Amino acid sequence: MAQAINLKPFRDFFRSEQIGGIILIFSVFVSLSIANSAVGVGFENLLDVKLGYSSSSLDLEYSLSQWINDGLMAIFFLLIGLEIKREIIEGELSSPRKASMPIFAAIGGMFLPAGIYFIFNSNLETTSGWGIPMATDIAFALGILSLLGKRVPASLKVFLAALAIVDDLGAILVIAIFYTNELHWLQLLYSAGILALLIGMNYWGVKRLFFYIIPGLFLWYFIHHSGIHATIAGVLLALTIPSNPVKKTSPLEHLEHLIVRPVNFLIMPIFALANTNIRFENKMLDGLTSPLGLGIIFGLVIGKPLGVTLFSWIAVKSGLATLPSRASWKHIFGLGLLAGIGFTMSIFIALLSFSNPDHKIEAKFSILLASILAGVSGFIFLLSLNKKRKRRIRKARISSQRKIA
Repeated sequence: MAQAINLKPFRDFFRSEQIGGIILIFSVFVSLSIANSAVGVGFENLLDVKLGYSSSSLDLEYSLSQWINDGLMAIFFLLIGLEIKREIIEGELSSPRKASMPIFAAIGGMFLPAGIYFIFNSNLETTSGWGIPMATDIAFALGILSLLGKRVPASLKVFLAALAIVDDLGAILVIAIFYTNELHWLQLLYSAGILALLIGMNYWGVKRLFFYIIPGLFLWYFIHHSGIHATIAGVLLALTIPSNPVKKTSPLEHLEHLIVRPVNFLIMPIFALANTNIRFENKMLDGLTSPLGLGIIFGLVIGKPLGVTLFSWIAVKSGLATLPSRASWKHIFGLGLLAGIGFTMSIFIALLSFSNPDHKIEAKFSILLASILAGVSGFIFLLSLNKKRKRRIRKARISSQRKIA
């Protein structure tokens, strides 16, 4: 007799994402308020403060902002990696038919926005930012969807979570392949050796998390010094953590349960505080109409819903997938709008894309505006679908009562 799958970690993950999205929104407002106040310059100076230790044999001295973007965000990517692996083993990505719909939707939601951005920025110095509108912020998207409660089918929440996870995996691959500069092969060799050790421990049945976390810290250090962005270490570590498809809690589920709340209630708000401290200036409005700003805004607000809907339609019409239960194509389009909330991952890629500070500021502001537009339009659109459904039900009841009378 098949054993039941342990769904508690997924429920914990989803609940904390909802609350985490609200905290993330609050952190953005706080960061913007600080940046445009008298303490804004002081806050920027605080982010530039060097912390850590450095010697001829050990280099661990970085600015506070680097520790946030390279260190704390590695833990965020560890959580994303754990969720990806668990979904592959026991969730929405565990079979070709289950995985095909969110995978197709995510691919469409990555390629079309990237293409739109490239059209606006082709042969310009901002071309490197094509990966910015590909991303979906899982915390914000699920947080806003949760505000709709029972007004939308429950299957849509699972579908959006799976889509965002596949989207995150795509963003991780984009960062690893396209946003890596000079490679240091000796450090990569050390990283490969540690990764092989972690895989070996998984194969030999080592279950204690301690034996994975300690090598994982060294993996982060060597990947950080190899030229590949250090956050990739979080994903690689996650893929080696032991799991199982049964009810008994696995080390993977245990670790996910331990870090999901710190990530969503602490790490993500800190990231938002450190990276959305945008001082509003008149020239920012000009940046919105520049190829950079237009590429990001059109990519996230228009490219995302069109890409998600079009590729989902292809998956269904080809017989590879079916629509989520009780969902319509209008629901899929609404989810596509919410997927246009790029925020966290988009800002992260923007920081890697440009060396020009003005481009970084323009990109952040455009991402912020596009994410607000996508979130508000997605919420209103899905809410309107529920109101129309209620009106149809009400009319059907009235018509039925008249016939009986």
